[in-house]
Amino acid sequence: MRAFVALGSNLGDRRANLRAAVAGLPGVVAVSGVYETDPVGGPGGQAPYLNAVVELDTDLSPQALLAVGRRLEEAAGRVRGKRWGPRTLDVDILLVGDLTVDEPDLQVPHPRLRERAFVLVPLHDLAPDVAGPRPDDTSVRPVDPL
Repeated sequence: MRAFVALGSNLGDRRANLRAAVAGLPGVVAVSGVYETDPVGGPGGQAPYLNAVVELDTDLSPQALLAVGRRLEEAAGRVRGKRWGPRTLDVDILLVGDLTVDEPDLQVPHPRLRERAFVLVPLHDLAPDVAGPRPDDTSVRPVDPL
């Protein structure tokens, strides 16, 4: 199945956090460009995020992908505090084939996928057929690839 996972980091060595996450994901097909963005929501005073999207070819269920993501977040030292607060690593399951999941801890497609330029721009790098038109958003700034 074709799946897409979003990665974000704004604490610690952001680039290393993203690299480790990519290395820990199963069935990596491609990695988008890396983009720096200001935080959206959450407490003020946060550092900018680095964001990327990873395309996977996987037989894992969305729930199994979520478990992988949570293990990667834990390995990166993520501490769950305030919603949309700073984090060493955030792993969000965006899409898994044409599956739909609506559970308390997992919604696929991701419910804010179409609202977030920091997800749509890197998703467009990999799959314009899935992302739709590339958002023209200057808050999503390209940086050197991983």
